[in-house]
Amino acid sequence: MFHEPPQERSFPTTPVILAAVAVLVIVAAVVVMGHRGGTGTPKGEQPPAAYASSLEISDLKMSQSESLSGGKSTYLDGRVANHGTQTVTGLTVQALFANDAGQPPQVETAPLALIRTRQPYVDTQPVSAAPLAPGGQAEFRLIFEGVSESWNQQTPVVHVIQVSTR
Repeated sequence: MFHEPPQERSFPTTPVILAAVAVLVIVAAVVVMGHRGGTGTPKGEQPPAAYASSLEISDLKMSQSESLSGGKSTYLDGRVANHGTQTVTGLTVQALFANDAGQPPQVETAPLALIRTRQPYVDTQPVSAAPLAPGGQAEFRLIFEGVSESWNQQTPVVHVIQVSTR
Protein backbone atom coordinates (compact mmCIF):
# COMPACT_ATOMS: atom_id res chain seq x y z
CA MET A 1 0.00 0.00 0.00
CA PHE A 2 2.69 2.47 0.90
CA HIS A 3 5.18 1.12 -1.66
CA GLU A 4 6.11 3.03 -4.73
CA PRO A 5 5.56 1.04 -7.89
CA PRO A 6 8.83 -0.23 -9.45
CA GLN A 7 10.07 2.05 -12.22
CA GLU A 8 10.57 0.59 -15.65
CA ARG A 9 14.12 0.75 -16.90
CA SER A 10 14.49 2.03 -20.38
CA PHE A 11 17.39 1.59 -22.79
CA PRO A 12 19.83 4.57 -22.53
CA THR A 13 19.46 5.68 -26.15
CA THR A 14 21.01 9.13 -25.81
CA PRO A 15 24.45 7.94 -24.52
CA VAL A 16 24.53 5.13 -27.10
CA ILE A 17 23.79 7.56 -29.96
CA LEU A 18 26.49 9.98 -28.72
CA ALA A 19 29.05 7.14 -28.51
CA ALA A 20 28.18 5.92 -32.02
CA VAL A 21 28.58 9.43 -33.46
CA ALA A 22 31.96 9.80 -31.72
CA VAL A 23 33.18 6.49 -33.17
CA LEU A 24 32.05 7.51 -36.67
CA VAL A 25 33.87 10.84 -36.40
CA ILE A 26 37.11 9.09 -35.32
CA VAL A 27 36.86 6.51 -38.14
CA ALA A 28 36.23 9.28 -40.70
CA ALA A 29 39.26 11.23 -39.43
CA VAL A 30 41.50 8.15 -39.71
CA VAL A 31 40.30 7.44 -43.25
CA VAL A 32 40.85 11.06 -44.35
CA MET A 33 44.36 11.12 -42.83
CA GLY A 34 45.18 7.82 -44.55
CA HIS A 35 44.19 9.17 -47.96
CA ARG A 36 46.37 12.22 -47.45
CA GLY A 37 49.42 10.04 -46.84
CA GLY A 38 49.48 10.48 -43.07
CA THR A 39 52.48 12.49 -41.94
CA GLY A 40 54.20 12.18 -45.32
CA THR A 41 57.58 10.80 -46.25
CA PRO A 42 60.29 11.49 -43.67
CA LYS A 43 62.97 13.96 -44.73
CA GLY A 44 65.58 12.32 -46.94
CA GLU A 45 63.52 9.20 -47.54
CA GLN A 46 62.28 8.75 -51.09
CA PRO A 47 59.37 6.63 -52.23
CA PRO A 48 60.84 3.37 -53.60
CA ALA A 49 60.42 4.22 -57.28
CA ALA A 50 61.75 7.75 -56.90
CA TYR A 51 65.41 7.02 -56.20
CA ALA A 52 65.65 3.23 -56.53
CA SER A 53 65.86 3.63 -60.29
CA SER A 54 69.15 5.50 -59.74
CA LEU A 55 70.69 2.48 -58.02
CA GLU A 56 72.16 -0.54 -59.74
CA ILE A 57 72.65 -3.88 -58.02
CA SER A 58 75.00 -6.22 -59.88
CA ASP A 59 77.55 -9.07 -59.60
CA LEU A 60 75.38 -11.17 -57.28
CA LYS A 61 77.15 -14.20 -55.80
CA MET A 62 75.69 -16.63 -53.31
CA SER A 63 77.17 -18.79 -50.61
CA GLN A 64 75.85 -20.75 -47.65
CA SER A 65 77.15 -21.93 -44.34
CA GLU A 66 75.79 -24.26 -41.72
CA SER A 67 76.21 -23.71 -38.01
CA LEU A 68 77.03 -26.43 -35.50
CA SER A 69 73.41 -26.32 -34.35
CA GLY A 70 72.22 -27.16 -37.86
CA GLY A 71 71.01 -23.68 -38.85
CA LYS A 72 71.78 -22.50 -42.35
CA SER A 73 72.80 -18.99 -43.38
CA THR A 74 72.53 -17.80 -46.96
CA TYR A 75 74.86 -15.00 -48.03
CA LEU A 76 74.29 -12.81 -51.05
CA ASP A 77 77.26 -10.62 -52.03
CA GLY A 78 77.20 -8.04 -54.80
CA ARG A 79 77.86 -4.46 -55.84
CA VAL A 80 75.64 -1.43 -55.55
CA ALA A 81 76.21 1.67 -57.68
CA ASN A 82 74.66 5.10 -57.18
CA HIS A 83 73.94 6.67 -60.58
CA GLY A 84 71.84 9.47 -59.07
CA THR A 85 72.59 12.94 -57.77
CA GLN A 86 72.04 12.35 -54.05
CA THR A 87 74.13 10.62 -51.37
CA VAL A 88 72.55 7.35 -50.22
CA THR A 89 72.53 6.92 -46.43
CA GLY A 90 70.36 3.82 -46.14
CA LEU A 91 68.99 1.00 -48.28
CA THR A 92 66.49 -1.74 -47.60
CA VAL A 93 66.02 -4.55 -50.10
CA GLN A 94 63.74 -7.50 -50.65
CA ALA A 95 65.05 -10.80 -51.96
CA LEU A 96 62.66 -13.20 -53.67
CA PHE A 97 63.72 -16.84 -53.28
CA ALA A 98 61.90 -18.79 -56.00
CA ASN A 99 61.02 -22.49 -55.97
CA ASP A 100 60.22 -25.05 -58.63
CA ALA A 101 57.01 -26.21 -56.94
CA GLY A 102 54.90 -23.41 -58.38
CA GLN A 103 54.55 -21.77 -54.96
CA PRO A 104 54.97 -18.02 -54.44
CA PRO A 105 58.59 -17.10 -53.72
CA GLN A 106 59.81 -16.67 -50.17
CA VAL A 107 60.26 -12.92 -49.64
CA GLU A 108 62.95 -11.74 -47.24
CA THR A 109 63.53 -8.09 -46.34
CA ALA A 110 66.89 -6.84 -45.03
CA PRO A 111 68.92 -3.66 -44.72
CA LEU A 112 71.81 -3.58 -47.17
CA ALA A 113 75.18 -3.77 -45.36
CA LEU A 114 78.39 -2.64 -47.05
CA ILE A 115 81.52 -4.77 -46.83
CA ARG A 116 84.16 -2.95 -44.79
CA THR A 117 86.91 -5.58 -44.84
CA ARG A 118 87.40 -9.09 -46.23
CA GLN A 119 90.40 -10.20 -44.14
CA PRO A 120 90.57 -12.09 -41.80
CA TYR A 121 86.79 -12.41 -42.32
CA VAL A 122 84.06 -10.41 -44.04
CA ASP A 123 83.06 -7.48 -41.84
CA THR A 124 80.05 -5.35 -42.74
CA GLN A 125 78.72 -1.95 -41.75
CA PRO A 126 75.44 -0.12 -42.41
CA VAL A 127 75.26 2.23 -45.38
CA SER A 128 74.85 5.13 -42.93
CA ALA A 129 78.42 4.50 -41.67
CA ALA A 130 79.85 4.94 -45.19
CA PRO A 131 77.23 6.77 -47.31
CA LEU A 132 77.26 6.08 -51.03
CA ALA A 133 78.05 9.34 -52.87
CA PRO A 134 76.71 10.14 -56.35
CA GLY A 135 78.69 8.13 -58.89
CA GLY A 136 80.03 5.85 -56.13
CA GLN A 137 79.81 2.11 -55.80
CA ALA A 138 80.49 -0.41 -53.05
CA GLU A 139 80.41 -4.11 -52.29
CA PHE A 140 77.62 -5.38 -50.05
CA ARG A 141 76.55 -8.49 -48.20
CA LEU A 142 73.05 -9.63 -47.30
CA ILE A 143 72.61 -12.41 -44.75
CA PHE A 144 69.42 -14.48 -44.63
CA GLU A 145 68.53 -17.07 -42.01
CA GLY A 146 65.83 -19.68 -42.49
CA VAL A 147 65.48 -19.74 -46.26
CA SER A 148 62.99 -22.49 -47.11
CA GLU A 149 64.20 -25.93 -48.15
CA SER A 150 61.92 -25.65 -51.20
CA TRP A 151 64.06 -22.81 -52.57
CA ASN A 152 65.41 -23.79 -56.00
CA GLN A 153 68.98 -22.66 -55.15
CA GLN A 154 68.93 -20.05 -57.93
CA THR A 155 70.14 -16.50 -57.26
CA PRO A 156 67.22 -14.58 -55.75
CA VAL A 157 65.76 -11.51 -57.41
CA VAL A 158 66.69 -8.41 -55.37
CA HIS A 159 64.62 -5.20 -55.34
CA VAL A 160 65.35 -1.94 -53.53
CA ILE A 161 62.25 -1.10 -51.52
CA GLN A 162 63.45 1.83 -49.40
CA VAL A 163 66.13 4.47 -49.90
CA SER A 164 67.30 7.19 -47.53
CA THR A 165 69.27 10.06 -49.07
CA ARG A 166 70.69 13.42 -48.20
